[in-house]
Amino acid sequence: MRAWTSRSSIEARPAKRVGALQHRAAKPLVLALALLPFAWLFYGALTDGLGANPAEHLIRATGDWTLRFLCLTLAVTPLRVITGQAALARFRRMLGLFTYFYVLLHLLSYSWFDMGFDVPEIAKDIAKRPFILVGFSAFLLLTPLAATSFNRAIKWLGAARWQRLHKLVYAIAGLAILHFFWMRAGKNDFNEVAVYAAILGLLLGWRVWHVVRGRARG
Repeated sequence: MRAWTSRSSIEARPAKRVGALQHRAAKPLVLALALLPFAWLFYGALTDGLGANPAEHLIRATGDWTLRFLCLTLAVTPLRVITGQAALARFRRMLGLFTYFYVLLHLLSYSWFDMGFDVPEIAKDIAKRPFILVGFSAFLLLTPLAATSFNRAIKWLGAARWQRLHKLVYAIAGLAILHFFWMRAGKNDFNEVAVYAAILGLLLGWRVWHVVRGRARG
């Protein structure tokens, strides 16, 4: 009788509600949305829908999406703290890896369409043009962050060293904005640069303020 009562009470207990951010479909949905820009660019390339200069369009579009995903990645922690939605942390790794995915596409587009995969010429171009050197430096710094974004890497490095390594994101954000600024300097068009600089400055400023406030309290 007691066993029957326990089982029936468990069955009668209402199921725990799962929030939208914790739903098992949330990650696949974010994955699909993050792939949409790539799918759209790929479709445009196949159908000659990238304008008169498709190579330039691909290079610029992949660069823009790199900056957007960098902003999204850096926004996760402030939004999680401000809103109290701890489940937002589930998407930070994925967004960070998509930042790397799009910067890799950006580099490949430049190497292929502008330079024809001529490695010596690419090396000369990187050394000759400061804005390309800065962008390539940001890519190099982002590579170890993408490579160590997995649980095994965190265990191997240790939490403290892993956190110190991933503070490179501050330098990466600065280099990305400088790369974008120099690229637009030739056309004297800084409107978008100012927008991204303001967003990244706000997000990074919040992180610094949060760290300083935590140390002051401690």
